[in-house]
Amino acid sequence: MRVVGTAKPIAVTASDTGPSRTTDGERSSSQKIATEQPRRIRQWHKDDFGELIGSAISAFCLCWLLFFRLTPLFGALGFLLAWFAAFLPIYLLIVNDRHGWLVAKDRVMSVLLAAGGVITIVPLISIVVYTTLRGLESLRPTFFTQTLEGTGPLDPGTSGGALHAIIGTLQQVGLAIVLSVPLGVMTAIYLNEIGGKMARALRFFVDAMSGLPSIVAGLFIYAVWVSIFGFSGFAASLALAMLMLPTIARTTEEMLRLVPDGLREASLALGAAHWRTVLNVVLPTARSGIVTAVILGTARAIGETAPVLLTAFGYRLLNVNPFSGPQDNLPLFVYFPIRSSVDAEVSRAWAGAFVLILLVLLLFTAARLIGGRDGRAPRRRQRRRRDAFRADGEEER
Repeated sequence: MRVVGTAKPIAVTASDTGPSRTTDGERSSSQKIATEQPRRIRQWHKDDFGELIGSAISAFCLCWLLFFRLTPLFGALGFLLAWFAAFLPIYLLIVNDRHGWLVAKDRVMSVLLAAGGVITIVPLISIVVYTTLRGLESLRPTFFTQTLEGTGPLDPGTSGGALHAIIGTLQQVGLAIVLSVPLGVMTAIYLNEIGGKMARALRFFVDAMSGLPSIVAGLFIYAVWVSIFGFSGFAASLALAMLMLPTIARTTEEMLRLVPDGLREASLALGAAHWRTVLNVVLPTARSGIVTAVILGTARAIGETAPVLLTAFGYRLLNVNPFSGPQDNLPLFVYFPIRSSVDAEVSRAWAGAFVLILLVLLLFTAARLIGGRDGRAPRRRQRRRRDAFRADGEEER
């Protein structure tokens, strides 16, 4: 009989195998691999900015040579376009030579996206800056405390004020918000939370109203209201509410779709009714989005001139009753004098345009502060919970 024994593992130490035969080259290469960190594509260093600036300078010199020495080309816009067109391939080749094709493509796309953002924001900044400079020429403290009563076309641009137009704008836009926001929010709740046979037709109708020309809304209110009750600020509010309603409804519906279904299911599982779930769970969660919808709707209507001209007509004196008599607002205050050939009237119109931009900025800032007040508290609580969880994990370690 053959007996087979079990083999025991033998521990081999470094002394048993003899001295280490690792060369200095292998040791240095292993240390280099251990210390090297992977380079992220989107990381920018000083050398990367040098490549960007160098490519721009090279493209500028090439375009200068083409425009002013070799060809009869001219024009600032053409020079800028040629500069940008020459900059892209030069920058692509330089980055590809130093970092590879993957990084080069990422950098070029970053430049294109940044250029698109600059092209988008430059006209907006130009409009705001130009309007501010022209408006400050005739803007005085009396502009906010006086009307155009007793002001003639030969008076200087600093005479008179826009108190009547400012009050008319606030009243008309305020009434339009009061009329359109409840209807828009209820429409969005029906489309997203309730639904039914009329949901598709109602959504189509709201989408169609989104492209409604403002003058059509003014003509409709003129036919059904002004022709019976006369011109008034309330009639202007009805026209503006028609323009604001589809924007508020569609934007609010999109915000309600972003509310997680788990919140609705949890509320219904606890025994809450559907209407209470919508009122106490869905709407508070989408509050910041609803405020954004109101801001977009207000921006759609606050600068309209055609519907206000057909409904409020305009008035050079102060009328604090929006339900009786013609009333002015800032778009009409700008519209009438800007067509004048008198420099003082044109200067007064630019001052009104600047005040309108300032008023819109103040209203939007207030709306964002009101809408974001409750949105910041959950984020603070989430940060505190995350920090507490990390602290507990470190203590367990």
